[in-house]
Amino acid sequence: MAHKSANRQTEKANAAVLQKRLTPDIARFRQALPGVLICIIIALATTFIADHYGGPTLLYALLFGMALHFLSEEGRCVAGIEFSARTILRFGVALLGVRITVDQVTSLGIGPIVTVISGVILTILFGVMLARFMGLHRDMGLLTGGAVAICGASAALALSAVMPRSANSERNTILTVVGVTTLSTAAMVLYPLISSVLSLTQQQAGVFLGGTIHDVAQVVGAGYMISEETGDVATFVKLMRVTMLVPVVMCFTLLFRNAEGSQNNSKIPRLPGFLVAFVLLVIINSLGVIPTSVADGMTDLSRWCLVTAIAGLGIKTSFQKLAVVGWKPIILMVSETLFLLVLVLAFILFDVVSS
Repeated sequence: MAHKSANRQTEKANAAVLQKRLTPDIARFRQALPGVLICIIIALATTFIADHYGGPTLLYALLFGMALHFLSEEGRCVAGIEFSARTILRFGVALLGVRITVDQVTSLGIGPIVTVISGVILTILFGVMLARFMGLHRDMGLLTGGAVAICGASAALALSAVMPRSANSERNTILTVVGVTTLSTAAMVLYPLISSVLSLTQQQAGVFLGGTIHDVAQVVGAGYMISEETGDVATFVKLMRVTMLVPVVMCFTLLFRNAEGSQNNSKIPRLPGFLVAFVLLVIINSLGVIPTSVADGMTDLSRWCLVTAIAGLGIKTSFQKLAVVGWKPIILMVSETLFLLVLVLAFILFDVVSS
């Protein structure tokens, strides 16, 4: 009897410890649930509209979210909106790795790889220099330059996740996402016309579209608008640009950790968890061990996470805050887009791509 009594007391003690551990997690889950559900509803609504009536889903999610900005000021939705804009965002970016393999990156030869790497590095540097010339903060040049150079809204969200937080950081992220999404949509219509006027071959047109248009969806739309071969090449080149997200985020992490102060310089900078997951998924996907159905499901989940996250970011930002930004960031993004356009065309016309 004494032995059974001791066992019961031990079980009760273990249950009490487990309850203490679970209670904070359950409380956080319940606190975040209303805001997360709001963001998911916005994602569902905007995806339905984009699928049935056309247009960029991310831009719709931003605008819908911004219309509900009052939810982020106070009330039950604040915690969930923050969770969506940060944690769900990072999870979605990590899942982007399942769309890429090493074979896809190397299949087109050295020319497109040189074009992509040069375009990313030079566009970011151009963005930083132009931002300083225009009197904007260096971080704005890094964020917009990275978004234009790599993969549009997804890059803006990933880069902002490792950049220092400030009073204007979320506003700048939203502005960048709006800007690159709008420019990418315009490019989807205009760039195929440019490739036709310049009489580019199908492979050249694919490199041109994949190397210049910001968002993946617009690249696919513009490429297959011309031909299947152009669409395939454009998609691969775009995925090569997406892979540049890994070294750029690593460089941003090192840059901003070193800028925090000399007392932190002796510490080994930790890579963000979502970036490590991204790299692991690229490696695993390159080994061919992920079934196609699973990869498709993870890709869809990534897209839903990003739309949900950007809905949360939209809710956290008001039209009034964007209105005070002024014209300089817009000029900055347009200039970066034109710079990348001219640079990639130069590589193509000087036969770097065919080498």
